[in-house]
Amino acid sequence: MTDMTDLTNLEDLVSLKVDRTGTVAEVTLIGPGKGNAMGPDFWRELPLVFAALDADPQVNAIVLTGSGASFSYGLDLPAMMGMWAPLLAGDALAGPRTALLKEVRTLQESVNAVAGCRKPVVAAIAGWCIGGGVDVTSAADIRLASADAKFSVRETKVAIVADLGSLQRLSGIIGEGHLRELALTGRDIDAARAEKIGLVNDVYPDQDSLLAAARALAAEIAANPPLVVQGVKDVLEVNTQRRIAEGLRYVSTWNAAFLPSKDLGEAMQAFLERRQPEFKGE
Repeated sequence: MTDMTDLTNLEDLVSLKVDRTGTVAEVTLIGPGKGNAMGPDFWRELPLVFAALDADPQVNAIVLTGSGASFSYGLDLPAMMGMWAPLLAGDALAGPRTALLKEVRTLQESVNAVAGCRKPVVAAIAGWCIGGGVDVTSAADIRLASADAKFSVRETKVAIVADLGSLQRLSGIIGEGHLRELALTGRDIDAARAEKIGLVNDVYPDQDSLLAAARALAAEIAANPPLVVQGVKDVLEVNTQRRIAEGLRYVSTWNAAFLPSKDLGEAMQAFLERRQPEFKGE
């Protein structure tokens, strides 16, 4: 692969790596958090990278994948909680809650940059894809997985209503019943179940064969007339854009009002202490 020279106008990337082969760009999550956990650098860089790829006439399709054994462990809680702590105080008034609303919507826009990119995105998912990982891959056009992939809309287990797109986008991908089961239980599902419910199109034996298939699929898409491909994506999205946008706006407002809670504090403390939380509905 050759380095993506069209990204030279961006500052050095910390959480993402971008390469290009022909007209296919490959975006790889590289951490720096364990399991490609999504910290401040990721949320800052994701929209910059996808805006650059969207504008690059030499890119017709994109592969999105993770380095190492997993796509992503999801939100990097230790890295993010430092700046969020004042916004999540149980007695926070209008000022902190307005700041929390702004923060949620900023993260939503990062994920929206993937969905809004005019170039089709093929997500290649190996290992764990948790929380924010599901948010980001649900914003892709097509998802493929390796046999060891595991998925979890896990926010409910840490006293959070998922607010970055999974609840809005997955109903159109896997259907309302499967979405409710995953979101209300927070349970993990394997690649076979993900394929059965339509979360991924195909499952491959290992990460190497997964990446080969994702690259081949992206190259097949990229070989078609680029403006027509972009037109197909635009037409397909016309019936879902308003519903998704309204859902994101509603959940950001809901979380700004109700996210701060004793249960959330208990979830964070239990995470740090590596124990099961004890929720009391407070």
